[in-house]
Amino acid sequence: MGESARYRRVLLKISGEAMAGPGGQGIDADTLSYIAEEVASVQRQGVQVALVVGGGNLIRGASISKSGTVDRTVADHMGMMGTIMNGLAIMSAIEAVGLQARVQSAISVQEVCEPFIRRRAVRHLEKGRVVIFAGGTGNPYFTTDSASVLRALEIDAECLLKATKVDGVYDKDPAVHSDAVKYSSLTFEEALTKRLAVMDQTAFTMCRDHGMPLVVLDLMEKGSMERAVMGEKVGTLVTGD
Repeated sequence: MGESARYRRVLLKISGEAMAGPGGQGIDADTLSYIAEEVASVQRQGVQVALVVGGGNLIRGASISKSGTVDRTVADHMGMMGTIMNGLAIMSAIEAVGLQARVQSAISVQEVCEPFIRRRAVRHLEKGRVVIFAGGTGNPYFTTDSASVLRALEIDAECLLKATKVDGVYDKDPAVHSDAVKYSSLTFEEALTKRLAVMDQTAFTMCRDHGMPLVVLDLMEKGSMERAVMGEKVGTLVTGD
């Protein structure tokens, strides 16, 4: 590990929407390449990198089930398959910049990716491969936020980086309120009490209960992930202190 790197192993959560680029839907090739370069810059610091990817750019299970036409459990399984498609795309982009990557899925799709096996995932990381966790938790009614915390805990990651469309956590939506105030740091209790939109409550409570530090940062701010793993102040840091 690079001498100045703060963390040995991190998990990066990327929303599906972030992969859509300016178009808002589908998978944008330029955005994929950008994400791959950002991941490579983190790994060049000697930091082991895992990812969890959402699927909202392709399908949102909770949304399509609202009409009642598609059962919620079926819709969530459809969403899980969307995350596998995104995971395969990110794997290819990462390999295109010279790194090795593996996709592990919580639901079985053995022809295109590995099943999630904790010890194998850790071994991949130790060998310098980027591991992309797809398929969410493998269960309906759980978000990819929850999956990211679960996988971070399982692989003994030292920090969870949540890459979003904004540069941290605000007291209210900065896209709507011009007077929104950004927090440079927060405790888990403060965020829960104020019901800040850090991530869904189940995921956030897991972070709090297991002491998993969380950094919320802007995915499209070039170099922000690298600066975060080096211990610089980037976005909003949420801890138990």
